Amino acid sequence: MQLQLTIDGKKYIVDVEVIEGEEVRMPEGYSEQTSTLQSHHAPPQVFSQPQPAAPVSDGLPDEKVCRSPIAGIVQRVNVQVGQKLQVNDLLVVLEAMKMETNITAHAAGIVKHILASPGEAVKSGQALIEFE
Repeated sequence: MQLQLTIDGKKYIVDVEVIEGEEVRMPEGYSEQTSTLQSHHAPPQVFSQPQPAAPVSDGLPDEKVCRSPIAGIVQRVNVQVGQKLQVNDLLVVLEAMKMETNITAHAAGIVKHILASPGEAVKSGQALIEFE
């Protein structure tokens, strides 16, 4: 069986297989006289681009703080207050979506405050370690 459909002003011919003994239901809006399907339009949906999460406002200067690049759970804190750090020293290990992420020092310095503890859920941009 062939059906002629008109959708958005374009005509389509569709082959439909009808199995004997099966009930055939025509779609809503189908007219046997014209053999066309009147399309019912929903208003177009407008999708905006996802916006990055707003940074956590804690008043700490970025050059003196190590921030979490992702939301996750703190697995380990590998530093202590007063510890001297070099660039790329391991500070914190986060877990997100069953994967561990190592957070390293972006600058040399001394640990002033540890702002996160193991088991704590942290947000993207949240301060983890403050340096002197």
